[in-house]
Amino acid sequence: MNFSKSIAAYEEAKPLMPGGVSSPVRSFPSVDLSPIFMDHGKASKIYDVDGNEYIDYVLSWGPLILGHADEKVVAFIKETAEKGTSFGAPTVLESKLAKLVIERVPSIDKVRFVNSGTEATMSAIRLARGYTGRDKILKFEGSYHGSADSLLIKAGSGVATLGLPDSPGVPAELAKDTLTVPYNDAERVAEIFKQYGHDIACVIVEPVAGNMGVVPPIDGFLQSLRQITKEYGALLIFDEVMTGFRVAYHCAQGYFGVTPDLTTLGKVIGGGLPVGAYGGRLDIMSQVAPEGPVYQAGTLSGNPLAMAAGYMTLSQLTPEDYPQFREKTDRLAKGYRKAAEKYGIPLTVNQAGAMMGIFFTDQPVINYLRSKSSNLDHFKTYFAQMIEQGVSLPPSQFEGVFLSTKHSMEDIDKTIQAAEHAFQFIAEHE
Repeated sequence: MNFSKSIAAYEEAKPLMPGGVSSPVRSFPSVDLSPIFMDHGKASKIYDVDGNEYIDYVLSWGPLILGHADEKVVAFIKETAEKGTSFGAPTVLESKLAKLVIERVPSIDKVRFVNSGTEATMSAIRLARGYTGRDKILKFEGSYHGSADSLLIKAGSGVATLGLPDSPGVPAELAKDTLTVPYNDAERVAEIFKQYGHDIACVIVEPVAGNMGVVPPIDGFLQSLRQITKEYGALLIFDEVMTGFRVAYHCAQGYFGVTPDLTTLGKVIGGGLPVGAYGGRLDIMSQVAPEGPVYQAGTLSGNPLAMAAGYMTLSQLTPEDYPQFREKTDRLAKGYRKAAEKYGIPLTVNQAGAMMGIFFTDQPVINYLRSKSSNLDHFKTYFAQMIEQGVSLPPSQFEGVFLSTKHSMEDIDKTIQAAEHAFQFIAEHE
């Protein structure tokens, strides 16, 4: 493939933006390649500025569950934009999207729209602190909940660690109120609650961890979080920014049968436009301004373009789509496992609805530590080989792939063929 225009575009962008990009992972830092600049997309395909075509499994990092440039979504955005792009006033579209969210997300009685997943999680944690009168929060090692200061915390050694900042600029005084334990470890959660339980405002968790690859909960883990938060009077927050409407029609909480107190959403509910939301029980959401004292506001919150894209996206999703997602991911996972076995490549594949994660390790991946055991050199080679064969993947071992309603079985089979070629190349050259 020829990437000359992408390379030139990157050289132009580097002196203009940090790293030449608007989000770090787009600079391809972990795969030692120059980033590819995209031009347009349609259905399951995406096309770069050099005219190369790819089967796309990034899908804008998850939002495009109907594929690129869905005709109904695009038409409704155009129709809405012609009326005005933003008003700073309520619109009927907000209520229309809110009704769909409330109907489909078991935990949500009321919802507040914001502009990003980060804003949603940040606001939900503020609400949990305001509601409980407590300061500490508990999150899980390797889980990403946006770039708010109190969430950019890494785990230390031992049972649990009073947080240390994971980025310069995060005050240590703020970080100390974030407790971190390994994902899928109910025993360590119980131990930290014994020590700090009556100071913990909330537990925030991705019901399927999506930023250490794709790591589903082990049996009973989410149920244990529900039980212990109720016991200590803490709130349980499900971060479904990634899993919302991807794992199941009623989101991950519907699939696993565990109802949190608050839920954060994003990605799919914006249909490819910037959006976020948080919602939950009526008594908790009644604490949000202007009904209650917990303040949150945003200039472009609930803007009509995002509401239009989200409404038309959710309106087209049906319960029947999700068995088809499972069929596609099953076929893709089976093909990957067979190809890896053929060439002796250690590989673990995890699945959750329209998400799949692959790890170059023969160990079951149930937490961040296990995901870090993956062979990163294998991933670099695999990624480069897949790009050359026209398959666009997230440029990180610690991100999952996403499927859309537009991905065909032909797309899946071509991807398996490309993976088999990549695994053969790894076997012969590494």
